Amino acid sequence: MSDSFDASAFSDELSAVDQLLHRGEANPRTRSGVMAVELLDTAPDWERYRATFDNASRRVPRLRQKVVMPTLPTAAARWVVDPDFDLDFHVRRVRAPEPGTLRQVFDMAELVQQSPLDITRPLWSATLVEGLEDGRAAQILHLSHAVADGVGIVAMFTEIYDLEPEAAPRPPAPLPIPQDLTPNDLMRAGINALPGSIVSGVRGALLGAIGTVGKAVSRPGSVVSGVLDYAGSSRRIVRQAAPPSPLLRRRSLSTRTEAIDIPLSDLHRVAKTAGGSINDAYLAGLCGALRRYHDALGVPVQTLPMAVPVNLRADSDPAGGNRFAGVNIAAPIGTVDPVARMQKIRAQMTQRREEAALDVLGVVAPVLSLLPDPVLEQMTGSVIASDIQASNVPVYPGDTYIAGSQVLRQYGIGPLPGVAMMVVLVSRSGYCTISARYDRAAITDEALFARCLAAGFDEVLALAGDPNLRAQPVSFAGPAPAPEPTDPTDNGSAVS
Repeated sequence: MSDSFDASAFSDELSAVDQLLHRGEANPRTRSGVMAVELLDTAPDWERYRATFDNASRRVPRLRQKVVMPTLPTAAARWVVDPDFDLDFHVRRVRAPEPGTLRQVFDMAELVQQSPLDITRPLWSATLVEGLEDGRAAQILHLSHAVADGVGIVAMFTEIYDLEPEAAPRPPAPLPIPQDLTPNDLMRAGINALPGSIVSGVRGALLGAIGTVGKAVSRPGSVVSGVLDYAGSSRRIVRQAAPPSPLLRRRSLSTRTEAIDIPLSDLHRVAKTAGGSINDAYLAGLCGALRRYHDALGVPVQTLPMAVPVNLRADSDPAGGNRFAGVNIAAPIGTVDPVARMQKIRAQMTQRREEAALDVLGVVAPVLSLLPDPVLEQMTGSVIASDIQASNVPVYPGDTYIAGSQVLRQYGIGPLPGVAMMVVLVSRSGYCTISARYDRAAITDEALFARCLAAGFDEVLALAGDPNLRAQPVSFAGPAPAPEPTDPTDNGSAVS
């Protein structure tokens, strides 16, 4: 949507967090693929659609770059322009089976999401799905999380969208210069640079030590207090915020996604009524859905551990890569009153955001990135501190088009890094979409969960006092059941 894209804003080096995410692609249990499923009002012209991505791949370097890892960890992994880049490997075209529903698109997306990305190529694909009901189409964008976090991905893909259906074509960009860099080349470069790196590191360590000693001499109490505060904050950040749910403990390699739509103005209206934010209302609706599911299966719980990513990206950060932290909260799913639920969520989120060690993952990532794959996979499986992850990704507030077709909705489908469920709220073009991707070993009654998902958000929307405000199911049959009356003295409510 912009006239120009600052290619220099991208860093060629992978951060330690990016390297961890890239290495996770080799294992289906740690694979970090992120996905956007977009519903289009019409099927775009194929040649125009393909040309859009061709030009975008020239303007956005990451779309033509692959990762080169050094043979030995003497240097950071690098993004290099793939000399064998083939656009037709990344941009694909398929036809949905009859009758062409969004449910079928989500099932197709699951197959793409569960398939490994080829780590010898640029880590993305775009699949145009034609033949949907009412002449519509869909787009499935699939990327490795190593490319960027949600905020970074939104910034990267502005190049494929227009603000009007017949926008003037962007000027063709020159082809990026291919780079022939092998893992051995990168290893040798790291060895050659090692003396300078050691001198620089020692100098930095000495200056830091001198500064620390100076502070310790002049203010010994504050130094010790700061170290202890950071250590305590680190423990609070990484520990499990609540006991895990007994219903959600099993894991497998089989997943499913359900989704609902809510007008953004409706969710904003409810949040304002309750004195909270859209994120508070979103998390409260999700907690209501989880309460109903647990109660219906006869296993009521008061809280469960939930991780909520928080954006740490500053304006000066490179466009690609990952800059986020996970905030762990005890999700109050047993709190029946949605207003009280929002207040509990807001209090915890506010407190966690102020932790000194919020970015502790970024601090320890350089050490973790040196561990062998088997050790790293073992650690990943043992330190997951949440049952649920819930993301909130704002995209574009107005209407957008790709190759002349309007984007009606966007659904986010995230990875399952050892958790039972990943839920993503995407706000775009006046709508909020809530997509819940779950492990089918953890959520065993799919029809029940779908009804609970809609009913949990209907419960929150009912706070506005308008019976017409309802969540719209898009991946399963509706209408959803009517919301149950809110009774703060009730211990729970079931969905039959």
